[in-house]
Amino acid sequence: MTEQPVTSFFTHWRHLPLGDREIIEGLVQPLHATPSPALARAIERWPGTHYWDDSADGRTLVLVAEERAPRERWWLHAALFVLALFSMTIAGATFAGIPAMWHLPSLAALRIGLSFSIPLAAILAAHESGHYLVARHYRVNASPPFFIPFPPQLGLLGTMGAFIRLRSPLYDRRTLFDIGVAGPFAGIIAAIPILLIGVARSTTVMLPSLPLAHQFIVVEDWHLLLGDSLLMSLCRAIVGVHGTLALTPLAIAGWTGLLITCLNLLPLAQLDGGHITFALFGRAQSLVARFFWLLLIPLGRLWQGWWLWAVLALVIGRGRLGHPMLIAPERPLDRKRKVLAWLAIALLVLTFTPLPIFIPD
Repeated sequence: MTEQPVTSFFTHWRHLPLGDREIIEGLVQPLHATPSPALARAIERWPGTHYWDDSADGRTLVLVAEERAPRERWWLHAALFVLALFSMTIAGATFAGIPAMWHLPSLAALRIGLSFSIPLAAILAAHESGHYLVARHYRVNASPPFFIPFPPQLGLLGTMGAFIRLRSPLYDRRTLFDIGVAGPFAGIIAAIPILLIGVARSTTVMLPSLPLAHQFIVVEDWHLLLGDSLLMSLCRAIVGVHGTLALTPLAIAGWTGLLITCLNLLPLAQLDGGHITFALFGRAQSLVARFFWLLLIPLGRLWQGWWLWAVLALVIGRGRLGHPMLIAPERPLDRKRKVLAWLAIALLVLTFTPLPIFIPD
């Protein structure tokens, strides 16, 4: 018996070859929309992945396949990770009171610094792996995470973060949203237990604080106050601490995870927040982005890092704050994803820190 092609179950459909990828999208005939056994067999024969979308017109089936998986230079990603872990370990040693020198540190210093570098690397890896795994689920040509080492003598954390590259166009809002939201949610799930354990092990000291900053770190001769967010305050309340905290390296890694989540959720250009708000609001995302970008200007009076992010947003967006268009942007998110989108916006509010880092007089 000749098997029916999957397109025979559609009332209408379109086929899009995208380089080494192939996408077929069709409105399924009502008789087969459950799906029927015949359509289920046709889907099983499809050499890729698929997903369903419900709309007022009926059920839409999207099938995605790729000719071959992308070839990756895994050695490069592994080397960058090792270098970033090393530089973060030196940064962690400075938080424990060991000055960051330009010569190789001792094994004892490295061992101490691992209490910061390993949890921070875990948070960064969770965030970027969330993006990467979901992108590959949708057969999007995405790179594994690139970790960015940075000399701790020049930068506080020993890293400038991590990122993945999306090397093929995104098809619809669902794909964009799932890839965009996976990173912040995975990262915050890793960061919260690290922060709770770190705060519980931190010490309360008799030092003045600011209304927006109730914890500090010591870097050589500098005392740096770290700002509060609603989520940071909630974690302090859960642990039951009061006053000004001298954060352990583990707690600093958790606090950094909250800040990373906040910065990535800003609804600008092609940051995670830009992906999420474009998937939710469509073209109106550009209005949201302009509002938040203008908000960063006065916020820079509190912390100059906001001005840096205002510039970076323009660089990432190649001079634009709005999100690039998708191939098929017309289909909105389903109800479940709209709820998740608003939860992501709530997460931005919970992790937002008006004054992340402050050097007291």
